[in-house]
Amino acid sequence: MRKLLSVLMGLAVVAAVAGCNTVEGVGKDVKKGGDVIEKAAK
Repeated sequence: MRKLLSVLMGLAVVAAVAGCNTVEGVGKDVKKGGDVIEKAAK
């Protein structure tokens, strides 16, 4: 379970860095990453 969460967090960070140019974009990417982690935890 921890390994899965670590991988998902890593992917979220990569997506946030690669896909956003503004603070608003970072917020959207972080929210998407959080949603993925939340679904994985259920």
